[in-house]
Amino acid sequence: MAFPVAAFLVGAAVSLGASWLLVSRLERIGDRLGLSEALLGLLAALAADAPEVTAAVTALVRGEHQLGAGVVVGSNVFNLAALLGLGAIVAGWISLHRRVVLLTGLVAAWIAAACLGAVTGVVPPGIALAVALAALAPYAVVLGTEGRGLGRLPVPQSWLRWLAAAVAEEELELENGGDRARARPRDAVVAGLSLLLVVGGSVVMERTASALGERYAVPQIVVGGLVLAAVTSLPNAVAAIYLSVRGRGAAVLSTALNSNAINVVVGLLVPATIIGLGAPSASATLTATWYAGLTVVALAIAYRDRGLRRDTGALIVAAYLAFAVVLLVVATRP
Repeated sequence: MAFPVAAFLVGAAVSLGASWLLVSRLERIGDRLGLSEALLGLLAALAADAPEVTAAVTALVRGEHQLGAGVVVGSNVFNLAALLGLGAIVAGWISLHRRVVLLTGLVAAWIAAACLGAVTGVVPPGIALAVALAALAPYAVVLGTEGRGLGRLPVPQSWLRWLAAAVAEEELELENGGDRARARPRDAVVAGLSLLLVVGGSVVMERTASALGERYAVPQIVVGGLVLAAVTSLPNAVAAIYLSVRGRGAAVLSTALNSNAINVVVGLLVPATIIGLGAPSASATLTATWYAGLTVVALAIAYRDRGLRRDTGALIVAAYLAFAVVLLVVATRP
């Protein structure tokens, strides 16, 4: 008993610590390459998501579909609570531009719907992946180019002006996020080694958590959707609280929504397209539905209020706690 618990804790510590190092080095490298602040944010989200993505892929490859889906989708529910909800509670108020909420929110809701379709078996994972990429890829291109070249698109000029303004507002909010040291050749080496540590630590963490779940008859969806989901999302939560206290609302929103989008695409839909997702279950459907629903509710509140207040943050956190209770009941009932 003592050894699996110790291995889990060591794996978690190595994976999370290395992911934080990976984020900082990739940001330096991206900055050196001249990437926009918004695209750097996507890159940082991908690096910070490495623990949950690795844990989910490991579980899916081993045929533990409920655990793998639980890690990804449960992490997304936790992200909404810890990044947006807890961030608003700690900061007292997160100010947001409506255009930024709408731009990032539409992409987030679209990908959440694709995730729900795949988890419930309504659409095959490959179709869901194509649907998700249809929103994420253009979004990444627009952020990467900072809206340049939009004038050539065959859409009304008023739409283009709105989109350019939204990208500019998000870019403005994301910049000045701290002084990054100039990238050096060794940063690429450190990033590569950090990635190996993240993968290794996450595999150990997933395997020991799965073994402990089997020993104590804990359903896979609970191990993945609650335990691994929360542990692997801690770096993003800490970063978001830090940004919230500094009043950088759009950065918090982007961290949460971009992290969730990458989780779904890289951690769930890509491997599921290759190896399958298994048969739908009530627990997995509940988790995916809660993720999609809470995403829409949080965005609607943020758009209405031009931000998130402490009381609405508490509401999001309460929704997560309710999710945890309901999932436990559904997953453990005879």
